[in-house]
Amino acid sequence: VQLQASGGGLVQAGDSLRLSCAASGRTFSNYAMGWFRQAPGKLREYVASISWDSSTTYYPDSVKGRFTISRDSAKNTVYLQMNSLKPEDTAMYYCAVDGAAYSDSVQIPDYWGQGTQVTVSS
Repeated sequence: VQLQASGGGLVQAGDSLRLSCAASGRTFSNYAMGWFRQAPGKLREYVASISWDSSTTYYPDSVKGRFTISRDSAKNTVYLQMNSLKPEDTAMYYCAVDGAAYSDSVQIPDYWGQGTQVTVSS
């Protein structure tokens, strides 16, 4: 099983980026998927989560209203649209899949992507 994250880059504050995470090796249409991030010297933090059927999404206050998670189960892919980026959004972004089927959110990831770097300059 592989989760291939892509879409990161260097942008200016206020810009947008769209991250993608394509899964291969098995289908995750029945599992919640999500995004986490980790900045240098900081703990990995949760960024967004989407339920197995796309009916429920969760965001922390730090990104709510700016980030949008979505998924295309037919493509086994999860996306993260990031708008109005801020320098404090700079981090390595990781996608993840929950370990429990039919979950509303990513609680205990079973699989992690390799990460894609997002750098936002001021």
